[in-house]
Amino acid sequence: MGTPPEPSPPAMLRRSQRSHRRLPRRAAVGRRSFVATLRALEELADAGAQVSVHVTDLDSGAEVLAGDDHVTMPIAGLGVVPLLIEVAAGFEAGTLDPLEIVDRSSTDLVTTGGMWRNLRAPALPLTDLAVLAATAGDPIAVNALLTYVRDDRVNERLETLGLTQTALLDRFRDERGPDDAPHLAVGTTRELAGLFSALVNSTAVDVAVSAQVSEWLSLNHDLSLVAASTGLDPFSHDHDAHGLLFINKTGRERGVRAEAGVLAGPRAGIAYAMIVCFDDLSITHRLRAHDAFRVLGLELMEYTH
Repeated sequence: MGTPPEPSPPAMLRRSQRSHRRLPRRAAVGRRSFVATLRALEELADAGAQVSVHVTDLDSGAEVLAGDDHVTMPIAGLGVVPLLIEVAAGFEAGTLDPLEIVDRSSTDLVTTGGMWRNLRAPALPLTDLAVLAATAGDPIAVNALLTYVRDDRVNERLETLGLTQTALLDRFRDERGPDDAPHLAVGTTRELAGLFSALVNSTAVDVAVSAQVSEWLSLNHDLSLVAASTGLDPFSHDHDAHGLLFINKTGRERGVRAEAGVLAGPRAGIAYAMIVCFDDLSITHRLRAHDAFRVLGLELMEYTH
């Protein structure tokens, strides 16, 4: 019998000696190389963007793609995930009543997006607000949840989960002034990928909390970035006919795109996170960032199938 082949090393990004941009350093040959993703990220870095990515194999725990995954960056609505964990923990512990009714007028109105502001119902139970936060990143729903679960409690929960570089800084606002936090939330791709891995492995707080948050996130409607390559129905993908397991959450704000999630197919499962901070000077700049996420999604599909 011959010696079994050594496992492929993780694809990496290296720091250019001429700049602070992250550039490709090494890529394994074949299906697990992520060559196209590395090329797309290099092009973004050359255009002045800051990029961060982390992909971990769920079965082996091996790191298969990494670049600046230790750098704390803005993550926009991805900060909703730790909030949902704390809400689910409150439901499980009995400190929050899932059916407690929350009046929309009790929180500041956010007019830049979301669904609740367009609904006739002026009040909803906490559990429905969690669904709105997970599926649509609804800013009013998120802000309402934050009146029951303060950001300091969310950040204490993150510390207990071992996430020291991820934090929820503020609520959603139409405009951020000089006295406001500059971003809703910040984090690293290494920690975010690890958080999603913990959710599907039932170790984010406990089995019940992990299952509840995973269920909420499985209903997410935003499949326009990494998930665009999965072919899943944005409005009904929690029971895919082809056995594809997928949960994710995206984050968007001016010049920021972020996504983290779990994708599992017949050959493998992965946890991933990617953040791109770019100058949103034109639709071309924005589409270039979006294309990099879709390239990653395609190579993740190739890895898992």
